[in-house]
Amino acid sequence: MATVGQACLILALGCCLYGIAVSLVGARTGREALARSGRRALYALFLLALIAFLITELAFLTSDFHFTVVATHSSTTTPWYYRLAAMWSSQQGSLMLWLTLLAGWSSLCVVMLRGRLRDVAPYATSVLLGFGAFFTAVMLFSASPFETVAVAPVEGVGLNPLLRHPSMMIHPIMLYSGYTLFTIPFAFAIGALIVRRVDAEWLRATRVYSLAAWLALGTGIILGARWSYAELGWGGYWAWDPVENASLLPWLTGTAFLHSIKIQERRGMMKIWNASLVLATGTLAILGTFLVRSGVLDSIHAFVEEGNTIAWAFTALVVTMIAASVYLVITRRGNALKSESRLDSLLSRESAFLANNLVLVAIAFVVLWGTFFPLISEALTGNKEAVGPPWFDRYTVPLVLILVLLSGIGPVIAWRKTSWSRLWRSLRGPAIFALLVAICCAVFTPASGEVAPLVMFVVASFAIAVSVQELWRGTRARQAMTGEGPLVAFRLLLARNRARYGGFIVHIGVAVLFIGLAASSSFQTVRDVRLSPGQQATVSGYSFEYVKPVARIEQRGGKLERITLGSQVRVTKGGNFVTNLYPNRGYYPANGPMLGAVSTYFAGESTSEIGLQAGVTKDLWLAETPDISSLMPIVRRGDKVFAKATSAGLTPQARSIFLAAALNGLVTRYRANPPAAQFRIIVSPMVFWIWIGAIIVFIGGVIAAWPAVGGVRDRVRARQAARVAQDLGRA
Repeated sequence: MATVGQACLILALGCCLYGIAVSLVGARTGREALARSGRRALYALFLLALIAFLITELAFLTSDFHFTVVATHSSTTTPWYYRLAAMWSSQQGSLMLWLTLLAGWSSLCVVMLRGRLRDVAPYATSVLLGFGAFFTAVMLFSASPFETVAVAPVEGVGLNPLLRHPSMMIHPIMLYSGYTLFTIPFAFAIGALIVRRVDAEWLRATRVYSLAAWLALGTGIILGARWSYAELGWGGYWAWDPVENASLLPWLTGTAFLHSIKIQERRGMMKIWNASLVLATGTLAILGTFLVRSGVLDSIHAFVEEGNTIAWAFTALVVTMIAASVYLVITRRGNALKSESRLDSLLSRESAFLANNLVLVAIAFVVLWGTFFPLISEALTGNKEAVGPPWFDRYTVPLVLILVLLSGIGPVIAWRKTSWSRLWRSLRGPAIFALLVAICCAVFTPASGEVAPLVMFVVASFAIAVSVQELWRGTRARQAMTGEGPLVAFRLLLARNRARYGGFIVHIGVAVLFIGLAASSSFQTVRDVRLSPGQQATVSGYSFEYVKPVARIEQRGGKLERITLGSQVRVTKGGNFVTNLYPNRGYYPANGPMLGAVSTYFAGESTSEIGLQAGVTKDLWLAETPDISSLMPIVRRGDKVFAKATSAGLTPQARSIFLAAALNGLVTRYRANPPAAQFRIIVSPMVFWIWIGAIIVFIGGVIAAWPAVGGVRDRVRARQAARVAQDLGRA
C-alpha cells in the first residue's frame, strides 16, 4: 500500500507539471483544448491525492506500524476516531491533508466556473496546480507519509495527548479548508492581473469561495479557542500565540476584502486595494501553514519534525508569492487598475467601508508585527525577544472598538453620499438603546477601573441594535407588500438578498462574541490554591470544597491507556448546592529503554481535564495538578523489584499480571491517602457568549455564502444556451 501511495504522489507531481505547462500554453495561444487538458490535470490531481490520503488514513485506522508516520503518531491504545485524526497531527499527514483539500476545492471551483472567465481561468488553474506541485514535491523529497520500515514495532508512540479532544478532529480540517479556499481568489487575481481583466466579474465569480474560506477559517479559529479553553489547563482561549495569530491574519485581511469588493462591484473603485488585499490574503494563508510546520517561532501549536528543509521550502514559496504579487500590481496600476469613479462624500457607505478596511488592515499589521517581533529583534539586536498579550491588547483593543462601531454605522449609510439628518434618522433608535446600555453599565458593572470593556458593551449593543433594526424593517416592508406572515416574510427576505441580510446576522454574532470576550477577559476572577480533602476556598462568592480524590486506570484493547488522578469538588453559594466538578490529570505511558517498568507510566505526556459548569452569565472553571511526589519513592522501588524479577527470568505474562497489580496498588494508595493538590479556580462571566456569538456568525456566514436557487438555475440555463449556440455555429 505504501508503494501505491508513493506512486500516487509521483503521478500527482507529473500531473501538476503537465497541467501547468498546457494551461499556460493554452492561455497564450488561445487553444481551448489545451486549457481543458489543464483542467483535467487538476481533476486527476484530486483523484490521486484522495487515493494517497485514503491509503494513509487506512494505515492509521489499522495501526500499520510499518508506516513510520503511523508508528510515531498513533498506537493501539488510541481510540479509532482519534487514529483517523492522528494523521494530520503529523507533518507528513498535514501536508497530505493540505494537498487533498487544495485539489478538491480547486476542482470544484474549476467545474463550477467552466465556460466563464475563459482568458483568466487557465492562468488561475496553473497557479493552483503550482501550489499542488509545491506540496507534492515537499512530501516526495522531504516529508513523505509513505516511508516504511522492514520490521514494524510492536507498539506506536501514540497520539499527543493534548490532541485527544473532539475539536481537534475538525479544527485542522476547517483551518486548512480556509487556507486552501483562499488560494482560489488568489489564483484568479493573478490570472486577472496577467490578462489585465480586473473588472468586477472575477470578483463575483470567486466571491463564494472567499466567503467559504472566511467562514471555514473563522470556524477553525473558534474550535481552536475552545480546545485551548478546555484542554490546556490555563483557563484562557486566546494567548496571542504565533500560530493562533497566523490563522487570524488571513481572516482579518479576508474580512476587509469581502467588504471592499462591494465598492468595486458597485462603483468600480478601489481596484488596486482589492487586488492587493486578495493577494495578501492568499500569501498569509500560506504563511499560516508555514508557521505551524516550520518551527521558526516557538508555539504550543507548532508540530515540527523536518523543520529546516520545510522552512526553506516555505520561505521560497512565500517570497515568490510576494514578489509576483508586487510586480503584477505595480505593472498594472495604470489603466488596468484605474478607478472608474471617485469618492463623492466622506459621509457615504464607500467611506465607511474604506474606514472599516483601514482598521482591519491596521489590526492585521499589529498582529503581524507582534508575531514576527522575535525574528525582527534577533536580526537587529541579536537577542530573540517576544512581546506578550499586554502589548497586543494595548493596540488591538482600541482598533477593535472602532471596528465594532463602524460595523453598526456602515451598512445604514447610503451609497455615494447622505445627509446628517438622514443618518441620524437611521441611527436614532440604536443610539438610544446604546445610551440605555451605557447607563446600565455605569450602575451595575463592578468598579474595576477598566473602561474598554464598558465601551465595548455600548458599541456592541449599538451594532446589534442597528442590525436587528434593519432585519425588522426589511421584514415589515415585505409584509406590507405581500401580506405574508412575519416568519415567512423574514425567511424570504433572507432568501432574496442573502449577502446583505446574512451580513447583518454576521454583525450580530460578531458583536455578541466581542461582548463575551470583553466580559470574560476583564471581569474574571482567578485564584490558585492548594487544598487537602475537606478543605475549601472561596472565589467570587462560590465555595469550592475538595470532597475526595478520584483515581483510576483506563485501559483500551487490553492495554493500559492512561492513569487518571483527580478529585470531586463540591461547589456551593450561600450554603446552597450548585454543582460537583471533577477535574483530573491523565498520565500517559512513555516509550524508552531507560525507563522503569512502573515509572514509565508517569514519564510520558500528561493532560489536564477540567471541571466546568458553563452558564449564560458565568462559567465555573476548575483545573487540578495532583501532587504525585509522595508516590515516586514507591514507583522507584517498584522499578527495582521488576528489574530484578525480569533478570531472574520472569515471564512476560507473569510480568503483566504483577505490573497490573502494582499499578492498581498505587491507585488504591492515592485514594486512601491523598496528598494536597494544586487547584486553579476561575469564575469567568459570559464566556458562553463567545461560543453563541460564533454560532450566530456561522449561521449568518452560511446564509451569505449560500447560492440563490434562482441564480444557479439562471447560470445553468445560460450555460446550456451557450452550448446550443456553439453547436449551431459549428453546424
